[in-house]
Amino acid sequence: MTTQNSTQPSLSVLVTGATGGLGSETSRRLAAAGHTVWIGVRDTHAGEETAAKIRADHPDADLRVVELDVTDDESVTAAHNVVSTSATGLDVLVNNAGILGNFGDPVDTVPADFLPVFGVNLLGPVRVTHTFLPLLRRSSTPRLVMVSSGMGSFAVTSDPQRVESTLPGLVYTSSKAALNMVTTMYAKALPDVRVVAVDPGYTATALNGFSGTQSVEEGTDAILTACLAETLEGLFVDRHGVVPW
Repeated sequence: MTTQNSTQPSLSVLVTGATGGLGSETSRRLAAAGHTVWIGVRDTHAGEETAAKIRADHPDADLRVVELDVTDDESVTAAHNVVSTSATGLDVLVNNAGILGNFGDPVDTVPADFLPVFGVNLLGPVRVTHTFLPLLRRSSTPRLVMVSSGMGSFAVTSDPQRVESTLPGLVYTSSKAALNMVTTMYAKALPDVRVVAVDPGYTATALNGFSGTQSVEEGTDAILTACLAETLEGLFVDRHGVVPW
């Protein structure tokens, strides 16, 4: 699926939604590998707790907590100002923050159910990307990573062999399908930036009540690959390879 340079220099990475689950584990693994990690969080106290847990095992980890609410323009702008005035620059932006929302029967779903989920899962990545893109493009290896889901794939959710096909929900699935489209459009518009959507797979996190069949480390394999690998085979990948749209 990838090739990776063992002598790769340290990168500066911003991870949104980084206090738990995939975001926290992504931050841990990147910091453990010697990269600078900006932990983007709504609650800076929770962010500092996350950083402290990582430093307990990796005392030299370069972790920097920055307040960042992906649904708020002023918060994202303030976070950008913090990162841009630091000496780290920005090489990788990981749009990880996401919520499940109402996953009830489609026939009981109403328009209001979509608003908070699309606000975080779709408009959040667009807001953060728009704000941080000028800084990201100053990097010699700019990478934009969208944490999507197989639940946003028409092919995956139509495959009876996949667990995703057994979970009919309108809101979360459509937010991730929309994020996939946004990813392809960014990829076309930004030839100087490597843009990729990632399917972590069915991972045990608070998002699904820890019902997932993968460990959180397995769930972050594709995210780490998207951040660090020299090459990728496609625009939508999981830990096994290319994911069909």
